[in-house]
Amino acid sequence: MPWLSILMGVPVVGALAVAAVPKGNDKLAKQLTLGVSLVVLALTLVMASRFDPSGARDQFSEVYSWIPSFGVHYAVAVDGIALVLIALAVVLVPIVVLASWHDADRPEAKRSVKTYFALILVLEAMMIGVFAATDIFLFYVFFEAMLIPMYFMIGSYGGAQRSYAAVKFLLYSLFGGLLMLVAVIALYSIAGKGTFLQPELIGVIKDPATQKWLFLGFFVAFAVKAPLWPFHTWLPDAAAQAPAGAAVLLVGVLDKVGTYGMLRFCLELFPDAAKFFTPLVIALSVIGIVYGAIVAIGQTDMKRLIAYTSISHFGFITMGVFAMTADAGSGATLYMVNHGFSTGALFLLAGFLINRRGSQFIADYGGVQKVAPVLAGTFLVAGLSSLSLPGLSTFVSEFLVLIGTYERYVVPSIIALSGMVLAAIYILWMYQRMMTGPTAESVKALPDLNLREKVVVAPLIALLIGFGFFPGPLLDVINPAVKQTLTSVQAPPFTPAIPATAEKKGAGQ
Repeated sequence: MPWLSILMGVPVVGALAVAAVPKGNDKLAKQLTLGVSLVVLALTLVMASRFDPSGARDQFSEVYSWIPSFGVHYAVAVDGIALVLIALAVVLVPIVVLASWHDADRPEAKRSVKTYFALILVLEAMMIGVFAATDIFLFYVFFEAMLIPMYFMIGSYGGAQRSYAAVKFLLYSLFGGLLMLVAVIALYSIAGKGTFLQPELIGVIKDPATQKWLFLGFFVAFAVKAPLWPFHTWLPDAAAQAPAGAAVLLVGVLDKVGTYGMLRFCLELFPDAAKFFTPLVIALSVIGIVYGAIVAIGQTDMKRLIAYTSISHFGFITMGVFAMTADAGSGATLYMVNHGFSTGALFLLAGFLINRRGSQFIADYGGVQKVAPVLAGTFLVAGLSSLSLPGLSTFVSEFLVLIGTYERYVVPSIIALSGMVLAAIYILWMYQRMMTGPTAESVKALPDLNLREKVVVAPLIALLIGFGFFPGPLLDVINPAVKQTLTSVQAPPFTPAIPATAEKKGAGQ
């Protein structure tokens, strides 16, 4: 059964159906979008139940000739890393749809309500495709194509400076994509294999200088997407101006394409170059961890603050990827998933606050917990997950990254620990200013979460707590894929990050 093609096809067909909804019937467009996203989620769960972590690396494989004269194939498959990231995307989409129920209804929106929800479904298909593609040219197509729906979601439905933020996001991404395109073409020509299939290109480029140039072409594109310091400057503007739901998909899923690309393509295709540039990448990662956290402390806009925390978190992920140890690689992959849930919850709760109060500025709030205790409580849990409190899922990820990095890079891992301390400052200080103290006059009539909003937040909180105490199901899927990657890079021998027997006894806590 062509599982991955079906997963991409269903949201595309759904988007066409939503676009065909008669004008003025916005409720039907929303209901149809939610229904389609739930169908995709159900299909993904069925597919995931048939994935064998101990079996072949690439499963549910489909390979069809697309452009024979250039050796381009429609080739898709998933390993454990791609599977958990696809699962992240399809879990977040229905949550975003429900959370964004009224986001496109505002009079300042440039396009219709049904267009917004159709764009979400198109974006979902692109996100599945980019993680599933095993043909490098096909990956590049998805890599660039998913910019289009996000550009329109920011530019047509965002805040006051949405046009500037959307154009900046697009230009940065296109610049990185063009460098990658040059590297893709050069790889195809130099390899002389007449194919873009990634498994067939592993180990083909032997010349060290050639590897370094091709590595840089791919890496810069992924660093912009990630975003890794100093390629990060587009993110705070885009996240601050995007609707809350679009910000969740942007930071929670799209940015993971960058770190996924580093792990899947940079390390495997150019292992010698990856080792050569590792000290530089580790240094940039550490700078990003500290810089993002320090700048987050000084933010007055809650959405920009959350965006800068993500820059710090992506520093941890990138550091884990390039540490090239079992613990760090598994931790980095797990971090990608957990960060999506943690940051997704923060952005959605910030969006609920902004919709009620009409302001993104922290100073316009105060004492919210007295008038909206459920909102304040869930905001606290999401915030604590962002600072990696033990018992919440991000702690497991960050712990694995740090101990894995410490095995090879002692000083960078020690410096990166400061990011955890700074995270406590920016999260708890934001919570104190917004949620505690005397109740501000402007929030005295602030309503608490309604039933729809509770349904939105509940799954994210449950996942943060559940994977915090029991990360085993995810790590059992991730570990074999990380093993394969380290083998191709000829990194040190693989040892599972957390043995399955220990997980069952609760060691994952």
